[in-house]
Amino acid sequence: MTLQPQYFAERWAGDDDPWRIAERWYERRKRDLLMAALPRERFSRALEVGCAAGHLTWRLALRCDSLLAVDVDPRAVELTRAQVERPAGRHLGGQPAGTVVVEQRWLPQDWPAGDLDLVVLSEVGYYLGADDLAELVGLVVDSLDDDGVVLACHWRHGAPGYPGDAAGVHAAIAAEGLSQVVHHEEPDLLLDVWTRGEPSVARAEGWLG
Repeated sequence: MTLQPQYFAERWAGDDDPWRIAERWYERRKRDLLMAALPRERFSRALEVGCAAGHLTWRLALRCDSLLAVDVDPRAVELTRAQVERPAGRHLGGQPAGTVVVEQRWLPQDWPAGDLDLVVLSEVGYYLGADDLAELVGLVVDSLDDDGVVLACHWRHGAPGYPGDAAGVHAAIAAEGLSQVVHHEEPDLLLDVWTRGEPSVARAEGWLG
């Protein structure tokens, strides 16, 4: 069964960094990997599912004209808004961030309307039971525009009580028939990027015929 909002409320109660996303080198390095794996320099309309405290959100905003970041927990939403409003969240190396909207949503039930050219699923898919995961993946793929991109990254070790795991989440997305751009495995994490468009970055930029 999908983990319910109460699970996340208990994790956030009295702790603004329950997964130590801000302090661990593992997490900081992982964010660098995610950003480097994006096959385009810029995206028009992106969705980040499960933004937590927003440490990845403000970096995504620097690559997106418009970004919707969502989380089921109100404290996570509050912290993400603070992240994207701070000076370092608005600018990095002189580059302004795009428009960021942070909302409390329970996905897949409260899926946003409209086409997307980037969906980021980082450390969220294994919280879903099989039926909800299938629904989420279907909504992700159906929402992609002609060259839309899906980035997924998940912890490989699993955790007691989690309905799914990294391999299952990524297999469900891979089964949708999108073109693979990146596949990266480490002992701790699985990172994949798929696209509905051209998988070759060089060809998309016109380097190849």
